[in-house]
Amino acid sequence: MESSNDWTDAERRVERAAELFEQRKLNEALAELQLAVHVNPYNPNWLFNLGLTLDEMGRCDEAIDAYRAALELEPADVSTLYRLGAALQRAGRFREAVAAFDDLERIEPDYEPVYCARIACYSELGEHQHAEEMFYLGQQVKENCPTCYFNIGLSLASRQNWDRAIYCWQRTLELEPTHPAVHQRLAEAFRQRGDRTRARKHLLSRLRQAPRDYAVLAEYCQLSLELGRIEEVGARLAAISTANSAGSAHVQFARGIWLAAQNQFAAALESFTRTLELDPTFPRAHLRISQIHLAQRQTIAAKTHLRSELMLRPDDPQTLRDLANLLIDTGETRSAITCLRRLVLICPNDVPAWQNLAVAHFLRHQFDAGIT
Repeated sequence: MESSNDWTDAERRVERAAELFEQRKLNEALAELQLAVHVNPYNPNWLFNLGLTLDEMGRCDEAIDAYRAALELEPADVSTLYRLGAALQRAGRFREAVAAFDDLERIEPDYEPVYCARIACYSELGEHQHAEEMFYLGQQVKENCPTCYFNIGLSLASRQNWDRAIYCWQRTLELEPTHPAVHQRLAEAFRQRGDRTRARKHLLSRLRQAPRDYAVLAEYCQLSLELGRIEEVGARLAAISTANSAGSAHVQFARGIWLAAQNQFAAALESFTRTLELDPTFPRAHLRISQIHLAQRQTIAAKTHLRSELMLRPDDPQTLRDLANLLIDTGETRSAITCLRRLVLICPNDVPAWQNLAVAHFLRHQFDAGIT
């Protein structure tokens, strides 16, 4: 049986944990909370704080358990229900997240964030009609919510409805000019529509917000090179401190495409190889290496890297197009068919993709499949 001194000590630990949390000393805060909860496991606020701390540490599954334990003691707590749903969403457990947000809506129908969140969850589940229903319900609670517009834009983009997605993301930008992800999404949409100039403009806006967002930097360099801005890319790469960027796979990849654009293939290979050393699953790095090997008529090496790229199961349409073309060029028609089937599943209205799939079947003498 715990003594009164133990309970007093537990309360002090919780107070200490709050101070440590504010100081971002999360490991120490967690230790204090765990000791306090061990003494008194029936305080929902302490369990909520435990979940919050675990959440901040990226220990999502443990956070979910803590939130659920708190809800057993206080089932109608709005903050705990929302944090539970958000944690489930981050963990990719979208169906469970929707259930948590549904419970929250029943308790507090005017709590607008539950509509935003369910738009994103339903989009991930491929249930886009439900996503749109949540959008319109959310509009009734808060007419101009930037997050609602952003999330429904994701749903529209996943269906390749680029015009409507662009409209929604532009509304996001009007309502929240500093939104961290909208410029990158707009860039993707304009690029899919073939408007590389506007795509580049949005990537540049994102880089102004976050100069060391190296993933965006790599996209910006790729797009600028496609527009013939080789010197500009070189200047931007030179401006990045080597000490800060040498360990970034994105920067190494950007440097590689810049070097390849100037026919400095040996140096480009070094950068792409370094990219894969830093991140073995980095998209398009194997593809880039294979392009260089093919240019040097090193077919066996090219095939090896093409297979490695395919094993990463890319879902970017342009990567799939480029990969399929190179696989056909190297005689790897079986792998090209696999790649093109994935592409037409993602982009069912891509006529050249269907045509290439037919050609790949014909090359393997699969004439019925090709005709189909």
